[in-house]
Amino acid sequence: MLATIWNTFFYQPLYNLLIFFAGIAPAHSIAVAVIALTILVKVVLYPLSKRALMSQLELKKLEPELNAIKAEFPDKTIQSQKTMELYKKHKINPFSGCILIFLQLPFILALYRVFIKGFASADTARLYSFVHFPETFTHGLFGINLDEKSIILALIAGVSQYFLGKFSSARTAASAGSGDGFAGAFSKSMQLQMQYVFPFLIAFIAYQVSGAVALYWIVSNIVTIGMEWHLQKKMKK
Repeated sequence: MLATIWNTFFYQPLYNLLIFFAGIAPAHSIAVAVIALTILVKVVLYPLSKRALMSQLELKKLEPELNAIKAEFPDKTIQSQKTMELYKKHKINPFSGCILIFLQLPFILALYRVFIKGFASADTARLYSFVHFPETFTHGLFGINLDEKSIILALIAGVSQYFLGKFSSARTAASAGSGDGFAGAFSKSMQLQMQYVFPFLIAFIAYQVSGAVALYWIVSNIVTIGMEWHLQKKMKK
């Protein structure tokens, strides 16, 4: 049942979109198809990303009140209770960013499978009737074969993930340090992992799989940084 739902609503649509983009791309370029599909997925998930960012910015605004709670209530248990009451009062979920990451996992896993299996041979059972599988593809990007492992693209993927983590940590630094309870500790831990551990993990995975997966992470990170910068600028106004 779960496999059927996953294939029908995640893998199959993404697979068909990838082949469709490759079919209309100049020279049936795999690079163009991967970039187009990545941007489309980011646009579709934009409302979720926007909601998570707004929640984090609201947390930052509450920093004075959170600091007042810490000063007034030395007991950690009471601090946590008062902090959660403050979140509830302002209708803020401090874990929304983590929840939204888990909600995006099916898309990410489906994209991995699509990029791994997408161009080797036509998966006719998954292709929609109106999608044509091109006879040939352009596999290269600046001399790099996207079907093969690429240490260069893997390293760029890791670097782009580092800058995304650094950009996000600058935005969430105040809110991450606002609570000494479970929420605050969890937020700090996630922030450190996103900034320092995740880039190495992404680079390792990207190299183990293919250049197409590495390109996905690069484009995804660049688009995410652009979206977050735009949202922050818009909300400040």
